Amino acid sequence: MTITRTTHLPAGSDFRSLFERSAVGSGFLLTVDDRLGIEHLLRYRGTRNSPNPALLNGLLRHKLRISRGTPEPASPDLVVAGSHVTYMISGEGARTGVLSMSPAPFPGHILVASLLGATLIGMRKLQKVPLLRDDGQIEVVVVLDVRPSPDHAAA
Repeated sequence: MTITRTTHLPAGSDFRSLFERSAVGSGFLLTVDDRLGIEHLLRYRGTRNSPNPALLNGLLRHKLRISRGTPEPASPDLVVAGSHVTYMISGEGARTGVLSMSPAPFPGHILVASLLGATLIGMRKLQKVPLLRDDGQIEVVVVLDVRPSPDHAAA
């Protein structure tokens, strides 16, 4: 199935400036593995099944540019691929999922190849940033909790 409806930001909106303002002081941190995973998604078209691949690719490239590296092992409050994340979007109820670098959807997983996943990766517990939605609306997402996923904890 080919998705032909692309979403454009409202006139005068620039998601890059929103991320830069929210990144001041707190910023985003990426592990080496997460940076490589994002680069792999971009290089091998892992975002092609998203509702708006061009917008998602722009967000992922921007995330790579503005994120700093983090010492390994990553802090336990950092959202990395494979972590179990509890988050809330603009006052809605809390939701949870495992952040995944997979380009294919899987129940209970939040894909980095989605606007939500691309936003969450590199955030820390209690960090709040703008979230660009598929329909062009901008909301706020806050990370409530981060834990190793049950699969990774058992390893």
